[in-house]
Amino acid sequence: MNRIKTGIFALALAAAGLFSSCKEQASNVKLVLNEVLMDNQGNFQDDYGVHGPWIEIFNRSFGSADLAAYRLWMSNTPGDTSRYFIPKGDVLTKIPPRQHALFWADGSKTKGTFHTDFTLDPNKTTWIGLFDSGRKLMDEITIPAGTLTANQSYARKVDGVGHSAADWEVKGASPDKYVTPSTNNKTLESNDKMEKFEQHDAEGVGMSISAMSVVFFALILLFVSFFVVGKVSVTLSRRNAMKAKGTTDKQEAKENLLGEAPGEVMAAIAMAMHEFQNDVHDVEDTVLTMNRVKRTYSPWSSKIYTLREAPHRKLW
Repeated sequence: MNRIKTGIFALALAAAGLFSSCKEQASNVKLVLNEVLMDNQGNFQDDYGVHGPWIEIFNRSFGSADLAAYRLWMSNTPGDTSRYFIPKGDVLTKIPPRQHALFWADGSKTKGTFHTDFTLDPNKTTWIGLFDSGRKLMDEITIPAGTLTANQSYARKVDGVGHSAADWEVKGASPDKYVTPSTNNKTLESNDKMEKFEQHDAEGVGMSISAMSVVFFALILLFVSFFVVGKVSVTLSRRNAMKAKGTTDKQEAKENLLGEAPGEVMAAIAMAMHEFQNDVHDVEDTVLTMNRVKRTYSPWSSKIYTLREAPHRKLW
């Protein structure tokens, strides 16, 4: 019976571990494809001043992520896949939290780390995949042929959110959906919470009262805390003093101020602290006086210290 229970417990533990590992693996994907522009006629320019297609990668985590040794794969012909290995050693491949990296798909990898050795054709169905250094697929997207025209991009509606085709849209076809290279796909022009707060408290009176109430309440809590701590400290000190004196009469201990430091002791401590803070350093003269040396000889200018002395030879 015990073996059966042990086996069931081990099986349940293994299943829970497998489920948690799968869930963790799915949630640990930091770098994802975020936006793709295939026909660049007058959009963003690269560092050479050339208009070219580009692929945007987004770091959706709240920690830095490095693209070094990652791979960008592209295919628009069955059985033919182009692969670009992102080189190591470039500090710019480390993407800060919630930031973007732009790769130019111009077929000129000799131009730098962020230029791939393949190009994009908007007239063909294009599959793009992002693989990590272990050739594990991190993210992928398929753009149907004819979906994008000149200066239009295929982008996520919200940076790094979603895995289905419904989470992507075409940008550049209308003024409210514009292409966003190296920036957020969804730009917020207003803050709903601030607008609601402004409607209910335009003058800020409620905010002032709330802030003052919080400070006042915090001061009350601080006073109560110090008061309680002081009472407890005095009670414990008096109890120890009564135990040392061998008395049990609390009224007598209170009259004799057992456990309480008299005023003379407090005055002595205050005086010692005052002396320590003011007299710990010597008072130095701020006037610097330089006198001429009368003698001409000085060990610093003597030449005898620069000569080497020959070692004494002993005859055996």
